[in-house]
Amino acid sequence: MSDLDPDAAQAAIEHCYEQGWSDGLPVVPVSQPLLERFLATVDRAPDEVIGHLPQFDRSVTVELAAINAGMAGCRPEYFPVVLAAWDALVLERSTGGGGWQSTSGPAPLIVVNGPVAAELGINGAGGVFGPGFRANMTIGRAIGLIVRNAYGIRPHVLEQATQGLPGRWTMCIAENEAESPWEPLSVEAGVEPGVSAVSATLLRTSEFVDNRHTSSAEQLLADFADTISRTGAWIFRNASAGVVFCPEHAQMLAAAGFGRAEVRAWLAEHCGRMVSDLAAVGKDGLGEKGVRHADGTRPDGFDPLLASAEPKNLLLAVAGARNAGISMVVRIFSDWSGRAVPVRARERAEVGT
Repeated sequence: MSDLDPDAAQAAIEHCYEQGWSDGLPVVPVSQPLLERFLATVDRAPDEVIGHLPQFDRSVTVELAAINAGMAGCRPEYFPVVLAAWDALVLERSTGGGGWQSTSGPAPLIVVNGPVAAELGINGAGGVFGPGFRANMTIGRAIGLIVRNAYGIRPHVLEQATQGLPGRWTMCIAENEAESPWEPLSVEAGVEPGVSAVSATLLRTSEFVDNRHTSSAEQLLADFADTISRTGAWIFRNASAGVVFCPEHAQMLAAAGFGRAEVRAWLAEHCGRMVSDLAAVGKDGLGEKGVRHADGTRPDGFDPLLASAEPKNLLLAVAGARNAGISMVVRIFSDWSGRAVPVRARERAEVGT
């Protein structure tokens, strides 16, 4: 303890603030030896370009990602998951365009599957969307710092968020595979069972569904359909969404014969609003690019929210504790790529902490 100098640490943290590298919270100053421990966890060249925004001609390299992961508070062994999460986000159509700059201030949702979740202590059980778990907090935060420091997308500069989302700091979870009645999300997204992998997408927001009062699968799904179909979140002809079911809800649905495909089919049929409901909030009109606006001339009918029952329109995962019927609806910014990225760590790497 006598070798530690808190004043020097404070000075280094303040230096990071002065350079504009922080998201508002203290960051960990990254030394060259620490950077090398991060890079030693993966078989990728430090100068490999892993992301590029053509409108700014700015790129992300493996080394820049490692520096920001270190500043976020990650341990070096988290870095392969950070890279997999970044690679999964690059697959999203919106992240290569204006998604990071949107007025809605979208936040990445990162879902981790496979053995790496337990190995790193990534929480997928109780309090999964809340604080208290270093891996969850820092892996998600690393993505935000990469966007800020490599792409230069910062509030009041290139970021155009009207209000933004607290999830922009971090929204990284593990799927609760032990209590899920379905195959892991990563398997549905194309990765072999038992392989550590990451799925990710950009979200507009998230909102809970508390339903512990029915034993009917159809009534439960109707509650989700009502939340998903809220007019305030509907600005285009169709929209994409997701549900992170708690184990209790997922198990109830599975017991009634609902797999992921059946849940999607039911919700694709029932999510939407009558044109008269949309007219009441000035969203019954459909412009050339599908943007909703006030019209007042359309005959009444039903407008479906989901374009189809394909996975890209409705991501379904399972996480949380089995202590109450509380699940989370998430608003996907554009659509989900439907693909997971395997976590590739260097074998037998000697990683310092």
